[in-house]
Amino acid sequence: MKLNVKITIADDQNEEFMGIGLIWLLRRIKKFKSINQAAKDMSLSYVKALKILNRLEKYLDRKILIRKRGGKDRGGAELTPFAKQFLDEYDRFQQDIKNYSTKKFLDFQKHLIKNEMN
Repeated sequence: MKLNVKITIADDQNEEFMGIGLIWLLRRIKKFKSINQAAKDMSLSYVKALKILNRLEKYLDRKILIRKRGGKDRGGAELTPFAKQFLDEYDRFQQDIKNYSTKKFLDFQKHLIKNEMN
C-alpha cells in the first residue's frame, strides 16, 4: 500500500487554477526560455499553455513571465523574480505536505495492523 497525494489550489468558487502540470510548465519555461518550446516538450498546445499561464497571473494578480515578442530568434519568455520565488516556495510547501502526509499514512497503517491483530 502506498499514498499518492495530489495538490491543487482553487479560488473561492472552487475553480482549480494551479496543480503540478502548471509547475512542470513553469520549470520548462525556465529551462527553454520559451512558452512554445515548454508546451511542445509537454505535448501541450501553445494556446492551452497560454490559457494556463494567463489564468495563474489572473488569480495571483502578479506577473509570472517576462514575455518577449519577435519570433524564433528574438522572442521568448523568462520567469519573473516573483515566479522563481513562487516555484521555490511551492517546492517547500509540497515537501512539507508530503512529509506530513507520509507520517500520517504510516500512523494509519500502524493503526490498521494493530486493529487487525485484535
